[in-house]
Amino acid sequence: MGTGTRLKFSIGLACAAAVQSPPLPAQQMRVQDHVEVHRVLVDARVVDRRGDPVTSLSPNDFRVFIDRRPTTVKSLEWVEGTEPFAEGLTPEQAAESGAQTAPPGRLVVFFFQSDFAPARLTGLMHMKARAIRFLATLQPSDRVAVLSFDSHLELRQDFTADRERLTAAIHRSIRFGGEDNVPPSPFPSLVPFFDRDAAKRAASPETGLLVVARALEKLPGSKSLVFFGWGLGHLSGDSTMRTVTMGRDYAPARAALVRGRVSVFAIDVTDADFHDLEVGLRQVAEDTGGFYAKTNLFPGQAMTRVEGALAGYYVLEVEALRGPHGYHTISVEVVGTNWTVLAKPGYED
Repeated sequence: MGTGTRLKFSIGLACAAAVQSPPLPAQQMRVQDHVEVHRVLVDARVVDRRGDPVTSLSPNDFRVFIDRRPTTVKSLEWVEGTEPFAEGLTPEQAAESGAQTAPPGRLVVFFFQSDFAPARLTGLMHMKARAIRFLATLQPSDRVAVLSFDSHLELRQDFTADRERLTAAIHRSIRFGGEDNVPPSPFPSLVPFFDRDAAKRAASPETGLLVVARALEKLPGSKSLVFFGWGLGHLSGDSTMRTVTMGRDYAPARAALVRGRVSVFAIDVTDADFHDLEVGLRQVAEDTGGFYAKTNLFPGQAMTRVEGALAGYYVLEVEALRGPHGYHTISVEVVGTNWTVLAKPGYED
């Protein structure tokens, strides 16, 4: 969901004093009142109880609230997973606008948070195998990039459809150690926008997410980031009161993810029914229109849910009159159903 494009129009108000007929021109005046309309694009994925995508919905099926006030869905478009990632840039349109032609397929990022602790490594190894198996479900035109975080952020593989290269990059992602300079792929490529120096300095996964988000923000269209990890945030307190605090780079990372239309699917590799740092994983999924999934009992279900979410999404165009600048909450639901709607909970202007 982007922050949208501001459209302005004028409403003419005719005002005249009560006079005898015929009225004098000098006694007439026109007052221009400017009303600024905010156009908001909302990416919404709708899945049923089994995690299967729900298609063929109309604008009337959706109910949207901005700052808890109902608003109107002006238009709706269903985008298949195989559609061009820039959504509608045909070769002719690209040539006219000077942009590059959008290839078909989806942009997906695999982000691995490495750790050698037994409670995390076992789950990480399981999900590494699931991620490699997941590659077989992608369309030939889909492109995947691979990154990892241990003591800092590493770009392991730029966007590519080459499954052998992706498999090798996934294997390297759960190991500590550096990576040679990754060559840029043909458009679309993450490399031109990836700040290697900032990645080397990234001392927390939140900072790593910020580096990735700023790079993805430069590429048009909707993207999906699958976060295979064990937690975000910092735990403080004692056994009587524990608090998880997100790092200072989380807020700008969240904002960049929202601007870049990046949905985060947080796949928790921790072998536990509950742990403190899952709070951060839940938070980033909720903030970006993705979902959080545990893998300690049914690891295969998490990737099945990802597959369903990536099948396609709706782009809703909604309007709200301009108010104070800042953060605005937004909620989306499908009328009369218990289906799950995955959409970002807000935007900034």
